Amino acid sequence: MFRTLFKALAAIAVVCTVGGMGLVGYEEFIKKDSPGTRSEGSLGDPFTGTKKIRIDGRSVNVSCTGDASGSGPLVLLMAGGGDGLEAMAPLGKAVSEKSRVCSYDRLGEGASDKPDGPQSIDDSSAILTSVLDRLAGDRPVVLAGHSLGGHLAARYAPAHPDRIKGLVLLDATVPTLTADISRTIPASATGMPAQLRDQAIAVNKGENPEQLVIPDGEVRPAGDIPVEILQHASQYAEVPEYGPALERMWSAGQEKWRLLSGNSKLSTAPGSGHYIHVDRPDLATAAIRRVTAEAASAAND
Repeated sequence: MFRTLFKALAAIAVVCTVGGMGLVGYEEFIKKDSPGTRSEGSLGDPFTGTKKIRIDGRSVNVSCTGDASGSGPLVLLMAGGGDGLEAMAPLGKAVSEKSRVCSYDRLGEGASDKPDGPQSIDDSSAILTSVLDRLAGDRPVVLAGHSLGGHLAARYAPAHPDRIKGLVLLDATVPTLTADISRTIPASATGMPAQLRDQAIAVNKGENPEQLVIPDGEVRPAGDIPVEILQHASQYAEVPEYGPALERMWSAGQEKWRLLSGNSKLSTAPGSGHYIHVDRPDLATAAIRRVTAEAASAAND
């Protein structure tokens, strides 16, 4: 029932799973821990395919594709909660026609190790930093995240202005979900809405595959980097009593993400549900390409 409820309302869930085609490649296990050093002028690991790297004693599954020889921005795809990197592989294939693209399984997801215990946002960010040290080197980076992946990307960018030069948020989990859903679906609710409310709150308290505690937080600015935010067109028909209020809640949350940058753009993806990159891959691909081109132009100024 847990997954069924959240699949019915995937925009709130961070634990539903969507199958996808994995990136074609190979498996390589790096036996020694990677210190995550970032050499000036480095273009990052040039491999194509999938392999596992060691970060702080843990195995992290990574994938890369696209031309590794250029110095343009690396696009790092960040899947939603409960999804492995294969969930965004078709999007990565499309984007890689013009850019170097990588992705990774966060601890507890996909083929990466499980976390040792509860994780904080800072813990997750530290892993991301080490992944970027290895995969991006000294390249500028564009983070493109779906759902929880978008939320984590938006939390990460303001603290790393030297590296993160663009963001694409695909129906990113809203910044104050616990408070918002508690207000939108009252404690007096019964049936499916009550279960949805309680389980969404539980997920944010760490009852998710990553054991990640996701506190509400204010949106911090990340400078004037290009930010494109795409939100779903319709998602809440399964909860008709609260559907309109949930749509308003989600839209207000997406509007908050605009505070990330003075150079932000918010749009709705027509005909899409929560998985915008599945329902409207054309729009997701175009947004990533625009942000990457702008990031590249800024880097060359």
